[in-house]
Amino acid sequence: MNIPLTPPLPDSAIATAEKHVRDILTIAFEHDATHAALVVWDGQCALSLALAAAYRRCLPDATFIDFDAVTPDFVRAEFEKLAPSDLVVLIQSSSFRLDAFRLRVELFKRELKVIEHPHLSRMPGDEALLYIDSLAYDPNYVRRVGNGLKTYIDRAATGVIDSGGEQLIFSAGFEPAKLNIGDYREMNNVGGQFPIGEVFTESLDLEAANGRVRIYVFGDTQFRVNKPEHSITLVISKGRVVEAIDSTPEFDLVLSQIRRDEGEIWLREVGFGLNRTFTRDVLVSDIGTYERMCGIHLSLGMKHGSYAKPQIRRADARYHVDVFAITECVTLGDAVVYRDEAWIV
Repeated sequence: MNIPLTPPLPDSAIATAEKHVRDILTIAFEHDATHAALVVWDGQCALSLALAAAYRRCLPDATFIDFDAVTPDFVRAEFEKLAPSDLVVLIQSSSFRLDAFRLRVELFKRELKVIEHPHLSRMPGDEALLYIDSLAYDPNYVRRVGNGLKTYIDRAATGVIDSGGEQLIFSAGFEPAKLNIGDYREMNNVGGQFPIGEVFTESLDLEAANGRVRIYVFGDTQFRVNKPEHSITLVISKGRVVEAIDSTPEFDLVLSQIRRDEGEIWLREVGFGLNRTFTRDVLVSDIGTYERMCGIHLSLGMKHGSYAKPQIRRADARYHVDVFAITECVTLGDAVVYRDEAWIV
């Protein structure tokens, strides 16, 4: 086992992780002893070690593999032993690489259930404790709000994000919303990246998004949360970012890379985050984790594989950069669905 680069997390944190993991396994995944479980982990950070310990308590009969102690061929051979509806858990300080083997895609092809915990080393110390808190699974909240938001999104002819003096207006309605709420009963694949808690869509007509939106956080070129000293105002015209007022050098770099490789900067995903652990003031460094924060996030760049659009050639799509809106109010049709940092659905 590798020595962790940060001090180990306290036993109380492992106990909390155990509770949340057990709820995920039993409520969201409906996993039981009739199916095998394989946990692939590494020991490169305190959070990965803590999660591995929590899963050992919840899955005493599972096979546990230290990724750094074996070869990729050994890991692939273990996957081959599994049957449909068996469970794979991936606890990763960074992201496991198995040559050209696209891990989650291949596992889903085998009809396996998958829980991914990637990029854990980006969240040391107190951030690790926040990550553990964010794993809490409350189906009464997340399923109720998630399905409620989908109902509003799918029938809304218009939408408005008010970020305090600025409005971003969607005048053509939205694509059918997709859910990441730990309810897989109607889905082809069971699982994904954790923590969860999100409903997402995009404008039905990409060019029907216009106005301004103030953002307080963006994902930088290292996939980390970047919170500038002052908010940045994005000016959106016909679904494209045409100006960034009060920008920073780091955000300018993000925009310049998108322009260089894609020609212009499209606004695509409209994400409705549900995870109440993360707020405008309570953050973690990993952008993929913070994406679930309770509020609105948007994506810049062509890449958004969930929806096809006539203006976008998938072969040209390279970027999906999350930015987070200062959100005073969200209106879908005539209904206010977000105010005072909470969903009112």
